[in-house]
Amino acid sequence: MQPFELPEFYTPWPARLNPNLEAARSHSKAWAYEMGILGSEEEAQDEPIWDERTFDAHDYALLCSYTHPDAPGAELDLVTDWYVWVFFFDDHFLEIYKRTQDMAGAKEYLGRLPAFMPIYPTETPPVPTNPVERGLADLWSRTAFTKSVEWRRRFFESTKNLLEESLWELANINQNRIANPIEYIEMRRKVGGAPWSADLVEHAVFVEVPAEIAATRPMRVLKDTFADGVHLRNDLFSYQREVEDEGENANCVLVLERFLNVSTQEAANLTNELLSSRLYQFDNTAVTELPSLFEEYGLDPVERVNVLLYIKGLQDWQSGGHEWHMRSSRYMNKGGDNSSTPTILGGPKGLGTSAARIESLSAALGLGRFKSFTHVPYQAVGPVKLPKFYMPFSTTLNPHLDAARKHSKEWARQVGMLESIPGIPDAFIWNDHKFDVADVALCGALIHPNASADELNLTACWLVWGTYADDYFPALYGNSRNMAGAKVFNARLSAFMPLDDSTPPAIPTNPVERGLADIWSRTAGPMSLTARTEFRRAIQDMTDSWVWELANQIQNRIPDPIDYVEMRRQTFGSDLTMSLSRLSQGGEIPMDIYYSRPMRSLENSAADFACFTNDVFSYQKEIEFEGEIHNVVLVVQNFLNCNIPQAVEIVNNLMTARAQQFQHIVATELPALFDDFDLDESTREKLLGYVEKLEQWMSGVLRWHITVDRYKEFELRNNSAAGRRLLNGPTGLGTSAARIGSLLGARGSAL
Repeated sequence: MQPFELPEFYTPWPARLNPNLEAARSHSKAWAYEMGILGSEEEAQDEPIWDERTFDAHDYALLCSYTHPDAPGAELDLVTDWYVWVFFFDDHFLEIYKRTQDMAGAKEYLGRLPAFMPIYPTETPPVPTNPVERGLADLWSRTAFTKSVEWRRRFFESTKNLLEESLWELANINQNRIANPIEYIEMRRKVGGAPWSADLVEHAVFVEVPAEIAATRPMRVLKDTFADGVHLRNDLFSYQREVEDEGENANCVLVLERFLNVSTQEAANLTNELLSSRLYQFDNTAVTELPSLFEEYGLDPVERVNVLLYIKGLQDWQSGGHEWHMRSSRYMNKGGDNSSTPTILGGPKGLGTSAARIESLSAALGLGRFKSFTHVPYQAVGPVKLPKFYMPFSTTLNPHLDAARKHSKEWARQVGMLESIPGIPDAFIWNDHKFDVADVALCGALIHPNASADELNLTACWLVWGTYADDYFPALYGNSRNMAGAKVFNARLSAFMPLDDSTPPAIPTNPVERGLADIWSRTAGPMSLTARTEFRRAIQDMTDSWVWELANQIQNRIPDPIDYVEMRRQTFGSDLTMSLSRLSQGGEIPMDIYYSRPMRSLENSAADFACFTNDVFSYQKEIEFEGEIHNVVLVVQNFLNCNIPQAVEIVNNLMTARAQQFQHIVATELPALFDDFDLDESTREKLLGYVEKLEQWMSGVLRWHITVDRYKEFELRNNSAAGRRLLNGPTGLGTSAARIGSLLGARGSAL
């Protein structure tokens, strides 16, 4: 019996079949025999990993004929060989290393594979010793050197991830550990291979994403949403095979089942809703973010067409992948819709079945997307009843707090943060009272308890700048929905963060620019160029994310849950404060350490805990008084159709899970990382010191939110009148010029 009924899938793009299917079937089988994937027992225990009957039943040529319907015969043969190889690798790794839980053997085996993917044709790979190595060497030589070096690097990274992150799955099996939902989505992208599939789509449709936009948010989101859609769909079809037969525990249905304590059917339905949400995000990104991206980077017509062909290729893969899952013997697919188009008129008939048909129609047409656009702003929600937070870490209060309070307030006054806004009498972002209520120096003293007086002054000023800028940006651009002004404002900020010792080419025109110019010069001076570049990127990521918030605000669109979590780390400025902590550890620690998966997972876990802390405490401030839609409590309410207390409980459970994941990484993954990099004792101590700072950061952020009045109802009501004066300004016919002029500042310069 199937463990659950397959839900109604959102399949917005029709599946099409490549006419070269039979030739690909014949070619791929011959290639599998040639590589030893079929007909060889060199890696087997008692029997081959695959026999011909298994190979035919899985029908990877059918998968590729559906996912690449327009590929010519030779290209379809190549792509099919790649998928034969990647599925064989998955099953081979399962039988040889997962079932035996041979971690040492797995590391040695995986460590050899990158050598078979040279970036340059002059590099000579080693001699293959098994079917996986032989297949990879053959495929790489037939694929990589037909594309640019940039594409090769992207494809190398994606292939390396899907190979090496299998160790994460193996470690969780060994420890009988099921990931939390955020960790799971993050890791499934790497180990699941869909980013690898997206790179291969570029090859199959004979285009490349222009290198200058490949790392931008829109292109990254298109790739990530495609990947999540592919993986979540696979999780639904493969639950029975993976969880019940193979003993796997990396499956979203199982993750949600355990985390939310719901039935398998409910978890499957939620997995499908998350899958639909990711497809809605794909659509929204393509329609709303690509046009401006094309203009901002000045792409020529050929480059624009290439991007659109790539997107079409991703859509073909998504619909074709669904069609194959419905037909392959590899998966659970009884009771699913086996047609290539949504069954709008199908489903149950008869008395009492109309509700089921309506639900089926809603899923097939993707009507669930409209729920995200129906939020009514400024609803009275009242203060949130705070949960009991899980906080296993502690911090102390820096003894230089009073001096930092005085210094940061004098600095804020000096750069104009405590003045009224030019052109709008009595309107201000901050005045003395609001500055004192925020007490960001206290936050600095809690997150950096051991900093010297000068270091704490610098930290306090950065926190003042980031908090003020975060208030300033929506006040001036959010309520007016002024996207053009917001982008100009954001673009100017980079000028005040020169990578060399030169004077910024622009003259500051507002407190945000004046503050940034000053604090950057005080911080960046002693940094190396690499550290300075990293630090600048962290600040740019934060300010860029405010433009993303504005775009959602203009659409009145509550973000997709995954998109929100990943962007929240940037809107909160997590990487900015972490960068300050990294700098204090000294430049002798290799950046490769910080880029490693365990360290990135550690930092993301800490960031999510801090971000969600802020969202719980600021819920009333943002939803009731500011008309905001960017809050994890609201995102959970919208996605799960639950009330505020239920949403807060789920958010608190996520915070707990992330803090526990942090502890798990420190206890089990960091020691292995230190050994892998062969770090000396001094470097290990420095990195453990950085871990302690992250613990103090999480503890300090929570303590600061509990202590200050910034988010308490009486303070919100005291400030609401001043806030309304700022938000409204002059209204009526002919006043738009006055409002624009007031925002440009006394000098009349564009922000």
